[in-house]
Amino acid sequence: MNERLRYLLGEAVNSLRNQNSLAAELFLNQAFNIDPNCVDVLRLMGVLEAQRKDYDKALALFRRAFKNAPKNALLASNIGNVYLEQKHFKKALEFYEKAILLDRTYAEAYSNKGNALQELNRYSEAIAVYEQAIQLDPMDVKAYVNKGNAYLEGGQLESAIQSYDDAIRLQPDHYLAYWHKSLALLLSGNLDDGFLLYESRWGKGEEFEFSGVRRGFTQTLWLGTESLQGKTILIYCEQGLGDALHFARYVELVAQLGAKVILEAPKSLADVFGGLSGVSQIITKGAEIPEFDFYCPLMSLPLVFKTNLQSIPSKPTYFKADSKKVEKWLEKLGPKTRPRIGITWSSASNFKNDAKRSMQLSEFLKALPEVGYDYICLQKEIKEGDKATLETHENIHFFGEDLQGFGDTAALIECVDLVISTCTSVPHLSASLGKETWVLLSFIPDWRWLLDREDSPWYPSVKLFRQDQLNDWDGVLARVKANLEERLK
Repeated sequence: MNERLRYLLGEAVNSLRNQNSLAAELFLNQAFNIDPNCVDVLRLMGVLEAQRKDYDKALALFRRAFKNAPKNALLASNIGNVYLEQKHFKKALEFYEKAILLDRTYAEAYSNKGNALQELNRYSEAIAVYEQAIQLDPMDVKAYVNKGNAYLEGGQLESAIQSYDDAIRLQPDHYLAYWHKSLALLLSGNLDDGFLLYESRWGKGEEFEFSGVRRGFTQTLWLGTESLQGKTILIYCEQGLGDALHFARYVELVAQLGAKVILEAPKSLADVFGGLSGVSQIITKGAEIPEFDFYCPLMSLPLVFKTNLQSIPSKPTYFKADSKKVEKWLEKLGPKTRPRIGITWSSASNFKNDAKRSMQLSEFLKALPEVGYDYICLQKEIKEGDKATLETHENIHFFGEDLQGFGDTAALIECVDLVISTCTSVPHLSASLGKETWVLLSFIPDWRWLLDREDSPWYPSVKLFRQDQLNDWDGVLARVKANLEERLK
């Protein structure tokens, strides 16, 4: 390799590390002009395209390089990484195994293989592979965290927490380890320690997957220390719609401390939040914010109020539907001839693990008796794969764009006798309205539903139907159907 090419590759590597894609592209184009078949040039060009999330280009470049260097374990792993990003998990696994065959000491390839196995729900195999990675590289903090995640998804909470602790011992400022440990603690019912560690969600680093943003206000962040008597506090929603609905119950407790509460909420929730007790002013996200003295993210309030299983602020209802909207929906639905059930089977969310909590309508229908009920779809959006199924079932009423916001959804919920839903935002709305709500849960659910119980300490009107085995919706759907048929007797 000539000196000029070596220099350009070095500069390209530095630019890629600094996420400076324009500079990296400039150096790599010059290097490509010198030697278009150089494996290192092609590989780094693939890395650049992967950073830009142009995975097809990245894959083509990596494959071209691998053809020139078929014994290069790093390239095999690079190809696996692209397939992993594209959610082609079996193909990713294939190339990670190739990388390991080419280099039995390649710790990162073992760790990547564990990631692919985990995505394929092969958790015990993933754990074994992560342990191999750790034996090769005992300082690989990410491998400990990922092993913890595999334990967690397999239902082994104590082992998961131990793995997160191992990561924290190696790197005490590793926010991702604290974040996942908080979720495991919360799921186990240890809310005291869980909510304390939940503050790690504001972690730093490009690999931290939490989507929330701590706002850069100059006012004081309030976490329960200062008196709020006669003060104004801004509380803002920071995560998903279901999270906002769930934790809105705390706003009243803040107001009882003598504060004027300004609540910033997503536009779709503004109507619902308007009647929330304790709120002095609702503003929608993006609107100009009035003057305030303190601020607090909504999901820090459980920590502020020292929430544990015995002190959860649970009451039958804390939202109310607009009575005029309820009348509109009753008129739209027409005369009631049989019990009405509101249904939600999937989310429109881009949440990473959405596939574990959502299902197709054709599958969800197994839970619904064909006669005896009218079914009211509470989803505004229907995934493409469900549209044909929906069109062939006249007893499922779908309103689509008529549901202009959660205010409409709340009013429609008031018109049904029961809501049955997977883990979306809808059961949070339904239960906070006091409506009887059945929630269908995956084997390891979102932390707020805890484990091994049919009720929820957060919502008195909720009944939980859990998977007994990983990915076994059939058992859940059969129990739901049996309960519905029993109601008809």
